[in-house]
Amino acid sequence: MIAKIQADAFLKQSHLLPVLDVRSPSEFLQGHIPGAFSLPLFTDEERAKVGIRYKNSGRDFAVKLGLQIVGPKLSWYAEEARRLAPARKVLVHCWRGGMRSESMAWLLQMSGFEVQLLDGGYRTYRRNIREQMALPAKLIVLGGLTGSGKSAVLRQLAIFGQQVLDLETLANHKGSVFGGLGQPAQPTTGQFENNLYQVWEAFDPSKTTWVEDESRAIGNVNIPDVLFQSMLKSPIAVLEVPLGIRVERLVKEYSGVPVEGMADAIMRIKDSLGGPATREALEALGNGEFHTIARLVLVHYDRLYSKSLIRREAGVAFCLPVTVNDTVKIANELIHLNQGK
Repeated sequence: MIAKIQADAFLKQSHLLPVLDVRSPSEFLQGHIPGAFSLPLFTDEERAKVGIRYKNSGRDFAVKLGLQIVGPKLSWYAEEARRLAPARKVLVHCWRGGMRSESMAWLLQMSGFEVQLLDGGYRTYRRNIREQMALPAKLIVLGGLTGSGKSAVLRQLAIFGQQVLDLETLANHKGSVFGGLGQPAQPTTGQFENNLYQVWEAFDPSKTTWVEDESRAIGNVNIPDVLFQSMLKSPIAVLEVPLGIRVERLVKEYSGVPVEGMADAIMRIKDSLGGPATREALEALGNGEFHTIARLVLVHYDRLYSKSLIRREAGVAFCLPVTVNDTVKIANELIHLNQGK
């Protein structure tokens, strides 16, 4: 008999054993357990045909079609599984933990594998990670105006051994309309949540976790609602960084990105910038005057950030005036302030 295990046990085992995801390729691309291998029982086209047969003719006829499709590929499945899991111990799942994963598990067991199934499938895994992220945690949200270097400070906090949830790195996006410039393609929102939880599950809930102040959307992905609500209710530590330092940081980050992308981003905030400022920014872009662009854009984002502070429920835990762009010094001071509050 093939063992079925719950999502929390499955995830613990996934750090030790290969995970075979037998859903269709498009399901896998939409979101999968980090590190899982795609071993689809059906292609997208085959899955659609079986679904249509089920709807039109019933379960028995759908199963018959499925067997006709899968039969010629049985040997390939076994060989591919041996390549992915040479120790012949695997975890297997589909969407609901039904026929697809059970069929693959039966084949692999017959081929000499030790198989464990995810009870309830990927759907249960997704529900489980949301429940886990809803549990109480000691968050401190790192805030500050655009260009304050929050992401760099978070990375330094991580180097110092602090628990850090770097949402922008996980999202492949820096948060603003300029945030996708020069970044890899973003994951889907589902995959972003999965990758986020992989980091989250390693944290000690009794210790502070630092996370950057963000809008609900980071580019094209969304922060899970349970986490976003926790962030709004958590205290915020605000970096107070002079305009000059912020301008220099933005120039350093964005002066090398394609001009076309910069122009498109400027046009996306033209209504907030206003006509004269938009024209000035585009002209400055054409002349390579990135300091001018940074100053104009910061007017827009400073206004937005001031409004965003109003929505916070827990208020400001502490403010840290920053006079020198030294992330090591800033991170040390934040740790000290947090320990002393």
